[in-house]
Amino acid sequence: MIVLANFQPTSWPMKALQLSVHTGDPTIGEATEEARAAPASRGASAQSPAPVPLTTMDVVSRIVKNYLLPNAMVVTFAVVVNLAVGGLGSAVPVLVKELMEQVFDAKNAEFLPLISMAIIGLQGMVALGTYGSNVAMSFLGQWMVADVQRSLFGKIVESDLAWVQKTHSGRFISTFMTDVIRLRDATSQSIINLTRHLAKLIGLIAVMFYLDWIMATIATVIIPVAALFLRNLGKRTRKATGLSLEETGSLSTLISETLHGVRVVKAYGQERNEIDRASVTIERVLGHMMESIRAKAMASPITEALTGFGIAGVLYYSGSQVISGAMTSGEFTGFFTALMLAYQPLKALANQQVVLQEGVAAAERVFPQLDVEAKIVDGTDSKELKVSDGAISLDRVSFHYDDGTKALDNVTIDVPAGQTVALVGPSGAGKSTILNLVPRFYDVSEGTVSIDGQDLKSVTLASLRNASALVTQEPFLFDDTIRANIAYGSPDASQEEIEAAAQNAAAHDFILQLTHGYDTHVGEAGLKLSGGQRQRIAIARAMLKNAPILLLDEATSALDTASELQVQKALQTLMQGRTTLVIAHRLSTIMHADNIYVIDHGRVIEQGRHADLIAEGGVYAELSRSQFDRKEEPTPALAGE
Repeated sequence: MIVLANFQPTSWPMKALQLSVHTGDPTIGEATEEARAAPASRGASAQSPAPVPLTTMDVVSRIVKNYLLPNAMVVTFAVVVNLAVGGLGSAVPVLVKELMEQVFDAKNAEFLPLISMAIIGLQGMVALGTYGSNVAMSFLGQWMVADVQRSLFGKIVESDLAWVQKTHSGRFISTFMTDVIRLRDATSQSIINLTRHLAKLIGLIAVMFYLDWIMATIATVIIPVAALFLRNLGKRTRKATGLSLEETGSLSTLISETLHGVRVVKAYGQERNEIDRASVTIERVLGHMMESIRAKAMASPITEALTGFGIAGVLYYSGSQVISGAMTSGEFTGFFTALMLAYQPLKALANQQVVLQEGVAAAERVFPQLDVEAKIVDGTDSKELKVSDGAISLDRVSFHYDDGTKALDNVTIDVPAGQTVALVGPSGAGKSTILNLVPRFYDVSEGTVSIDGQDLKSVTLASLRNASALVTQEPFLFDDTIRANIAYGSPDASQEEIEAAAQNAAAHDFILQLTHGYDTHVGEAGLKLSGGQRQRIAIARAMLKNAPILLLDEATSALDTASELQVQKALQTLMQGRTTLVIAHRLSTIMHADNIYVIDHGRVIEQGRHADLIAEGGVYAELSRSQFDRKEEPTPALAGE
């Protein structure tokens, strides 16, 4: 068994690290080591990596490949129906022209009911097609949201721990909830714009050219001019939307952090300061959103102003033609109807650049998260871990973080099966890094870690992690019942087995005193229970799993003396014949360890049993004197003696 001891209790940054993204139990070990993988500051100053710039074609091609092609039938139906609806809509001016010429000019009453019925039938088909298209696009949009959110959630639980620790919970949730919706809306609106509205506009322009090509030229000359203005608006919208989404993520982080830290806020009288900080962030969000709104709002005035020039030109030319007798009133009315009907699809297409750039801004935040690839994965020839004795060996192990900081330097530790080995050292010495290497939360940079002679890189992650149970200094409980939390990792456990584990963890009695017993919901992160109660639930969870390797990070630190004595006895029974890794602040719990390693700056500087290290008078002896001189109350040792 391996026992890891700190010089001092884990400091407050561990809580901040836990807030990053919940991953079951909090990160193992000292916050100072893990903080290298996580942002150190709060609020707006704690920035996530900048979004990766994407081109519009990058986004479009990825959406088509990943979300449209898998739903080819739905997309095809929506496109065909939209094209039909657009085409049918362009037939209205022709009917109006015939109405004017045959009924109003020729006074042919027989055409009046025919044309009226034709318009009713035409609009009925347009309405039915629009309904079908909207339902299809809604299905596609919601499927896309579900697929992206499923993938994003998978990243939380399947990606490397180092990546998860560097991810702000608030910003990830903002991407999960807000950015994905923006991406959906941009996709759905783009398909509608580029099929229904484009088909209708093309059909109406064709009708206008059929009726009078000169007037059609006058009317459509505004389109390329509008495109130049709208291109610049799209760039402004993309920039403003990106900044708005980034600040929204910062606000989400601030809210999440404040909810978890409100006790500290009140204790230090910082309510006004927190309100002011939130107000600053909210003002930034508002500012960027207003910039985006102003850019989007410019699209309609530009289109309307330019359309006014087109209409004026058409009226001037057509008026002179009608006066001279070169154009009939029917031709004029049909053309003018087509021109007016073209306004709606033209306006929608004018907004398309803005809509698309909003989607690109959202994609720059969503796609990088989806592209994260786990580095710690099963190999093509990985085998199941076969645990016979549970002996752990670290052979000339070195480890450095992504920033190049070396945490371990040529460390060799042998843990015979069933023995207790304690690692002692100051915060940041490398103890928790060693612990993280055993379940492969991290991979070694050099050397090997093995269990019963099997290199951990050659076995499957599932079998490796199934061979261990974890209890941390600050246990994490899910917002579920006590029964579900104890059985987490052992879903097939019976009620009798759950209660037996709770009894061994000194939790059964307090559970029965609760109104709903084992069916009591513990609340978010277990906050409806006391710290000691949460700790005992976590210990019961580890006991129920009955794994050959135990990972105990200050597993009894939150217990009162009476409960701690009970749990220590239960742990001593559970640890018999097992390899156990423990982080323990109290050296009294490791006095009987089979071996003790003193770690400093990632290297082993002392090694031996408790009595031998005391006799040497080195670092360990000084630590022991500093603790026992305070007349620390003796605690049962987690060891085999």
